[in-house]
Amino acid sequence: MEANALTPRQLFDGNTHFEIPPFQRPYVWTENDQWAPLWGDIERVATECTLVDLGERPGAGRHFMGAVVYETKGASAGDVAKHEVIDGQQRITTIQVILRAAQSAMEVCGDEESAEAVGELVLNKSSRFRGKPAQFKVWPSQSDRAAFERVMLQRTSRDADAGHGLDKAYSFFHTEISNWLVGEPDLDGVRPPGDIRDRIRGLASALEDHLTVVAIDLTGEDDSQLIFETLNDRGTPLLKADLIKNWVFRWGERNGADVTNWAAEIWSDFDDPWWREEATRGRLTRARIDIFLQYWLSMKTCEEVRTEETFRVFTRFAEPRMSSAAQGEEFLWNLRDDADQFRKFADLDENTVEGRFYHRVIERLELAVTTPLLLWFLSKSHDVPQEQRAIGLQSLGSWAVRRTLLRMTTKDLNKFSILALRVVTEAGPSRAGRALQRLLSEQVAPSRLWPTDQDLLADLPPSRVYGHIRQDRLGMIFAEIETHMRRRSSKYESVSLPPRLQIEHIMPRGWRSHWDEGLDEVRAGERDRLVDTLGNLTVVTGNLNGALSNRPWRDADSEGLRAGGAAGRGKWSLLNDYSLLVLNKDLIDRNRDEWTESAIRDRGVELTRMVCEIWAGPDMGVRSSQAGSIAHVRENRRGAEWSRADIAELARDSNGAIGKILDALAEISPDAWSNREFQEHDDNPRANSAIGGLTSKLKASFPGLEHPVLFTDRGGIWYWSLSPQFAAIWLDEREKARRYRS
Repeated sequence: MEANALTPRQLFDGNTHFEIPPFQRPYVWTENDQWAPLWGDIERVATECTLVDLGERPGAGRHFMGAVVYETKGASAGDVAKHEVIDGQQRITTIQVILRAAQSAMEVCGDEESAEAVGELVLNKSSRFRGKPAQFKVWPSQSDRAAFERVMLQRTSRDADAGHGLDKAYSFFHTEISNWLVGEPDLDGVRPPGDIRDRIRGLASALEDHLTVVAIDLTGEDDSQLIFETLNDRGTPLLKADLIKNWVFRWGERNGADVTNWAAEIWSDFDDPWWREEATRGRLTRARIDIFLQYWLSMKTCEEVRTEETFRVFTRFAEPRMSSAAQGEEFLWNLRDDADQFRKFADLDENTVEGRFYHRVIERLELAVTTPLLLWFLSKSHDVPQEQRAIGLQSLGSWAVRRTLLRMTTKDLNKFSILALRVVTEAGPSRAGRALQRLLSEQVAPSRLWPTDQDLLADLPPSRVYGHIRQDRLGMIFAEIETHMRRRSSKYESVSLPPRLQIEHIMPRGWRSHWDEGLDEVRAGERDRLVDTLGNLTVVTGNLNGALSNRPWRDADSEGLRAGGAAGRGKWSLLNDYSLLVLNKDLIDRNRDEWTESAIRDRGVELTRMVCEIWAGPDMGVRSSQAGSIAHVRENRRGAEWSRADIAELARDSNGAIGKILDALAEISPDAWSNREFQEHDDNPRANSAIGGLTSKLKASFPGLEHPVLFTDRGGIWYWSLSPQFAAIWLDEREKARRYRS
C-alpha cells in the first residue's frame, strides 16, 4: 500500500484514467453542504496565491480535500494508466468539474494559455482516445456518465438532464469562478486582489498545486476492500486537540514550565470522555473539544477558522502569547475558563438572556456559527456588563428569529459572524451590545437584513409557514407567544409549559371533509395556502391533537362524528374544555360561532404584532439612514432573473392548482400546452384560472421578477411553457419540498 499527498497536477499528470465502478453510488454533493464551503476554501487559497505573485505575501497555504483510495490496474503500451476508485468518488469527480469550469472561465477572460494548462488536467488529449471513456481523466459511475460527458465536453442537448447534480455543480463553480476572476466584490465590498491576469494566475496556481488529496494506492494487496474498511472504520481518530496538547506540553518542557501541574490542574478536564464525545455542528460531526477549540480561536482571532486549520491557527496564535512559562500558564488558564463556560452552555437557564440565546438560536434554529459570539459575551476575560450582554444577545436573537420566520437565507452567516466579532472586539466590553445592535441595524443586503416590524407585518401573515419552517421551531415561537400573553395580564400565573407541544391547524388541511363550502378551484387553492399560515396555527398537547383532527369548528356541525373519541364535539368545545393555554383561550373567546378565512388573516396580523413585541426589531434611527427594508430590496430587484432561492420559495408555496400547472409545464419543457391540452392530460381542467392566480401571487410575493411562464399566441390560441433552466430547478425544488413534508 502506498499513500502520498498529491496535488491535482500530480494526480492527473500524463495519460491517466480513474474509473469509478458502475455499482458505486451516484453523484450526491450539493451546493449548501459541499460546493459552497469548498469554493470558499479555494477562493481563500487563490487569493493567497495571487498575493504571493504580487509580492504582498511570503507564501500561500493549501487546502486538504481528504483521501482518494484506488487500485492501479496498469496499462499496456500506448494506453492510459488505469486506476479503479474504491473511495473518494465524489471528491475526485468534483475536482474535475471545478477544473473544467475554471478552464472555461479562463477562456472567456481571454487567457488561452492558462486555460490550456488547466485543460491538460481534464482530458487525455491524444486522438487515439477521442470518443472513448479513456479521453477523460475520471470516468464516473454508470448513472452519472451522460451528464459528466456533457459537462466535460461542453455539449448541450434539448434532451439533456439539466437538473443533474453535475450540471448544477458546473454551473455553480463556473459562476463563482467567473465572478472572482472579473473582480466582483463580496458583500462587504471587498474585491479580490490584483487585476484579472493576476487572479487567473493565482487561481491556476491554487487549483494545480495548492489543493491536496491523500492518494492511497492499494495495488498489489491481497484484499484491497479489507484494507479500505480498516482505514475507515477501525482505530481511534487523532483529534486536533491531541495535536495541540502535544504542542503545548512540548513547549512547556522546553521553557521550564511545571508541566506536571499543567496536566493536573489545567488540562485534566479535557481528558474527560465528555470532551471526546461527538456532536453535530453545522455540516460536521466532531469531538466536542475540537468544536470548542475552533470556536474559541474564531473568537480570539476574529477570523474564520476552518476545521483542518485548527492546529496551525492555534500554534500561530498561542506562541507569541506564551513567551515565558508564566505567560504560558496564564494563557492556558484563560483557555480553561472559556472551556468551562462552553461546557455549561447546555445548562444555562432558559429564563436568562444567555440561556434563551443558546437554547433558541444556537440549538433550536441550529445557528451554531454564532457560538463564538455567545462565548465572547460570556468570557471572563471580557467581563461584559450585563446590560451590554442583554442588548447584544437579544438583538442577534431577534435578527435570527425574524429572518427564520420570513425564510431568509443563512448563506452569508459565516462571514457575517466574523464581522460581528470584529465589531464587538473593537468596541470593547462597555459598548459591545450597542455596537452589535447598530451593526445589525445597518445591514441592507438581503442576506444580512434585519427585518423591521413593517416587514414582518407585510410578509409574515400571508406566508405559508407550516411545512416550510420546522415544527419544533414553530413550537418555540408559539411557546414564546404563550409566555408573552401570560406576562401581559396579572390574572395569569407564570407556569412551565408542557413539553412536546404539537402544532395544530385550526381550520384543518383536510378542510374538504367537513368545512367544504363549495369553493371554486381558485378559492380552494387560496384556502389551501391560507390554512398553513401563522394565523391558522396553534399549539396543543399530543393527546388533544389526535382528538381535534379534521372535525368542524362547532358542535352543531359535528353531529354523528365519532372520530377522535369525542362524538359530536367540535373543535371549539374541545379546546374550551381541555386546553389551558392562554393562546387557545383567547382564540375561542373571540371566535365562538365560527372560524373563517377573515379570522385567520386577522389572527395572523395579531400574532405577528406579538412577535414584534417579543423580538424587538432594528434601531430605526440607524435603519432609516440606510434606507433598507425588504420592500426596498425587492423593488431594487426589478428586471432581475429568477434565482434558485426564488424558485425554491415558489415551489414550497404552490401546492394547489398553481403547483399542478407548473409541474406539468416543467415536465414537458421546453414544449408548450394550451388550455385544451391541460384538459386532456391533467386532472385540473381550469388552467386559465391557475395562471391568473399565479400572476397575482407573483405580484404580491415576487415583485420585480418576470413571469416564469412564457406565453405564445398560435393562431389565436395561447400556449404556455417554461424555460428548460427554470423547469429543471423547479422540479428539483418540488422534490425537495415533497421529501421535507413527508
